[in-house]
Amino acid sequence: MFTIDLSIRNTAFPISVQRKSTEDAEAVYQLILAAMRTGNPDIVELKCEGKTEKKIAVRASEISGVQIIQKDSAATSTGRAPGFAAFTAE
Repeated sequence: MFTIDLSIRNTAFPISVQRKSTEDAEAVYQLILAAMRTGNPDIVELKCEGKTEKKIAVRASEISGVQIIQKDSAATSTGRAPGFAAFTAE
C-alpha cells in the first residue's frame, strides 16, 4: 500500500490518500504535480483506496508539497510517516 501525502499551505498536518499499486500511486503523484505547475484543474479531487469512504478536494494553488510513502517500508517501521518540509519563494 502506498500513501500520497499532500502538504497544504498554512496547515500543520498533511492530507493523505492511499493507493494499492505503484502505478496508481505514481499516477496520482503526477496528477498533483501537474496541478501544482499549471493551476489546472483548479480543484484536485481524490478518493482513497484504503478507506473507500474517504474523499478529499483541495485547491491546487494551496498545495505546497507532495510525497509518496510505501506503507511496508523500513522507514515507516516506527509507526510514523516520514515528514518533509516545503519551501516556497513568495
